[in-house]
Amino acid sequence: MFCLGDVNPAGRLPHTVYASEAQVPPVDEYDITKGFTYMYVNGEPLFPFGHGLSYTTFKYGELKLSADTMKADGKITVSADITNTGGRAGDEVVQFYVHQEKGAVKLPAKMLRGFQRISLKPGETKTVTFPLPAEKLAYWDEKSHGFVVEPGIF
Repeated sequence: MFCLGDVNPAGRLPHTVYASEAQVPPVDEYDITKGFTYMYVNGEPLFPFGHGLSYTTFKYGELKLSADTMKADGKITVSADITNTGGRAGDEVVQFYVHQEKGAVKLPAKMLRGFQRISLKPGETKTVTFPLPAEKLAYWDEKSHGFVVEPGIF
């Protein structure tokens, strides 16, 4: 039998909780770039997609890239150290988002490109690594009717 607090939660929201009705696009709007989902929400949401709570705390180290540049058909790896800075063991769901600083078309403010669940004891550190192939930076180009990786800063 479990008592309250015996199990450390690590669930994450599968949707965005808007902070106000003003952030919610009209019912007859079908263009997601007008404020739908975590990718295009206007302003700060009350609880963003992927939000979760825990009975412990985690510290994220600096991102490390395997290379500073990538070819249009290339791949890099992104890694970071995650440390349990709290007094209890816990699971963390590390989420990896990307965005393009400037582009020819409007892309999401952030795009989830990977996630990993890790278990950490108090004081323990683990390195989490995500592969990032260029195809995960591509968007559908209506002119060429294909996916395009646009040069730029992500």
